[in-house]
Amino acid sequence: MLRIHDTRAGQVVPVQFGRLVRIYTCGPAVHRRAHVGDLRTYVLSDLVRRVLERRRARVLACQDITDLGHLTDYVDAFRADTTALNIRPPEHAPRASENVEPIVELIAKLVERGHAYAAPDGSVFFDVSTFPAYGELSQLEEPRPAGWALWEPGDGEAAWDSPWGRGFPGPHVACSAMSLRFLGPAVDLHLGGIDRRFPHHEDERAQSDAATGHEVVRHWVHGERLLFDGREMAESAGNVVLLPDVTAAGLDPLAVRMAFLEHHYRRPLDLTWDTLRAADGTLRRWRSRVAEWAESPSAPMAAGHVERVESALGDDLDTPAALRVLRELERDESVAPGAKLEAFLHVDQVLGLDLPIDIGKAPTLPSGQTWM
Repeated sequence: MLRIHDTRAGQVVPVQFGRLVRIYTCGPAVHRRAHVGDLRTYVLSDLVRRVLERRRARVLACQDITDLGHLTDYVDAFRADTTALNIRPPEHAPRASENVEPIVELIAKLVERGHAYAAPDGSVFFDVSTFPAYGELSQLEEPRPAGWALWEPGDGEAAWDSPWGRGFPGPHVACSAMSLRFLGPAVDLHLGGIDRRFPHHEDERAQSDAATGHEVVRHWVHGERLLFDGREMAESAGNVVLLPDVTAAGLDPLAVRMAFLEHHYRRPLDLTWDTLRAADGTLRRWRSRVAEWAESPSAPMAAGHVERVESALGDDLDTPAALRVLRELERDESVAPGAKLEAFLHVDQVLGLDLPIDIGKAPTLPSGQTWM
């Protein structure tokens, strides 16, 4: 079983799942390069997936790319970044521009059911007065918005035909349409950053539930914001750090993943270069220790430590507690090196830090020294 914080419920709840768990994560903004703050959401999604798979669940993941009316030059860069962070690709990564037909069908259904209306200029708006549950996800206080655009009139390259005239989808409807198309009308976990809770996820929830007539998402899970040197990460503030900036500083890209794991996903993280250097140091030390332990005789896994790690991960993804157990195991001289090796290798299948990467490599000497 996995216990996780449900945003709508406002508390940690048990996630009951069968053999198949459907997970939806809103994709990146495609009008700019994803920064490390954006990537925290996708590490969270990957961690949830790995924890569930450890518990013998089969995960079906969908992560959209809402590329309507935007340049898509950064999509390949985003995929390279997620690969560098050991984030497993989703089974479905649909582009909104290739799914306009189901988007139009969803809007038409909302109009038919009285949840949306067409304006004389060819726009279509969601009528929030028809959805009394609006605001529950974000604990929104009055006044509620009157609605939002589901379809906007327009022409040009990024425009399509529809029953309401030529135009393009609104900013939130694509996620509802692609979630319903690729995962069906029952999504177990919907993940994202806390900054998308309102209005994007609130609007998405209203659209999906109004179209189907029932609650589509069982659990909404949100990760907290990431700051860098105490400031929001934004181009307008000149405070953006990209993953290539991390590697250019001589740090392993998985130092970013390690730094994320050092902090609970529901707590704001103020990342600094010192934080990243410390995470890089821990990562390199553990890889060196794993390679060293691999030279010792094999021994049964340190099961007690592993059970504590897995218990921490199952309790609302308490990664800081899990890492503390590993540090304790690293220092415990009563545990055989071979047992430490097996434990670290086992746990790394969830943490995704490439801890065995140095096994079998020739040891390196400090600068200026040579082999005799």
